[in-house]
Amino acid sequence: MGTANRKLLNIELGRMTPEQYREAPESGIVIVLDNIRSAHNIGSAFRSADSFKVDKVYLCGICATPPSAEIHKSALGAEFSVEWEYSKETLQTIERLRNEGYTIVSIEQTVNSISLENFIREPGRKYAFIFGNEVSGVSQDAVDASDFSLEIPQYGTKHSLNVSVSVGIILWAAHNA
Repeated sequence: MGTANRKLLNIELGRMTPEQYREAPESGIVIVLDNIRSAHNIGSAFRSADSFKVDKVYLCGICATPPSAEIHKSALGAEFSVEWEYSKETLQTIERLRNEGYTIVSIEQTVNSISLENFIREPGRKYAFIFGNEVSGVSQDAVDASDFSLEIPQYGTKHSLNVSVSVGIILWAAHNA
């Protein structure tokens, strides 16, 4: 086996420091975590948020917040690079983001949801993607307060994905839509 396809070393990846991350231009994307019960899922969301240069993570309701050993274990330090804020009420966060010019998007299976492959990100538009509880999903109140819902197409016998997986899929798609 040759070295033509060797794995890159961390020092070869050209990663930003947390300070450079915070000083980099904004992406126009934030995520709202609506009552996520697992600190590991929250940590994973932070890690994906960092990977896709999300501007801020909003932790709402029962979400754990940093500092947390469980969040840190999954986030691998991303909770230090990505700005975050806690709010007891998801709806207050949604209303604030709407007033700041964000398009509010629930990641949920609804009667009128748009399948992810049909999502086209409008240049210059800011998006707030809402991800819901591991069992009950995005609350109906948050869905009702959204501009629209996006659904990730699925082809097997299950009708849901782990919330941390959904965060990664949506953020990748948002950068490539």
